[in-house]
Amino acid sequence: MALKTILHLSNLPNLDHVPEIYSTCFSKGLDLNRASSFRIPKFMVIGHRGHGMNILQSSDSRMKAIKENSILSFNSAAKFPLDFIEFDVQVTKDDCPVIFHDDFILTEENGTIFEKKVTELCLAEFLCYGPQKEAGKEGKCLYRKTKDGKFVKWNVETDDSLCTLQDAFQNVEPSLGFNIELKFDDFAVYQQDHLLHILQVILQVVFEFARDRPIIFSTFQPDAAQLVRKLQNNYPVRTVAA
Repeated sequence: MALKTILHLSNLPNLDHVPEIYSTCFSKGLDLNRASSFRIPKFMVIGHRGHGMNILQSSDSRMKAIKENSILSFNSAAKFPLDFIEFDVQVTKDDCPVIFHDDFILTEENGTIFEKKVTELCLAEFLCYGPQKEAGKEGKCLYRKTKDGKFVKWNVETDDSLCTLQDAFQNVEPSLGFNIELKFDDFAVYQQDHLLHILQVILQVVFEFARDRPIIFSTFQPDAAQLVRKLQNNYPVRTVAA
């Protein structure tokens, strides 16, 4: 990626340059008094999806060590000399920002794979997948689609529950910065009003719970990048290119 260093923790010494571009637009509709302006240094070390992304078909056991984008992954990453962790945020249909990379979430029932779009689930439905926080409760078994079209069970050495953005703010080492990737479907066309609503929902959680934590927003969606710059001017925004 051009704008940030995305690292698996086994490759920690690798660094990249991050340009000093700052959000300059106006703030709107949110209380910014509790948020602190953050100035990006020239070099940062960022943990990709926390401790590292999962590649389930890989022969490298590090790619299946800890469930990506989980509280456990984030706090495991915090034990290393990182500046930030990066993770993906989507908004459920009942307006809760959740942390999950893929556009679709998959499970298997009676030998058939079922997939649902994350943004079309309510929070309770989303949290029914994978390990459950409640003792004795069993969640839906998670699957993932590989690049060659195969469906594989999402098995990792150390698993963890799915989580919300609020969970991350409340349960991850507070000195660790968050690179929040605003995740959108690459193949969808978004109306501005819809984008605006999604971003306001995310920003509400950020400004309520971020406190002094360093924050960067990033996204592959250029319209979303422009809007989030207009909605706030405390945190830098990056448009990411593949």
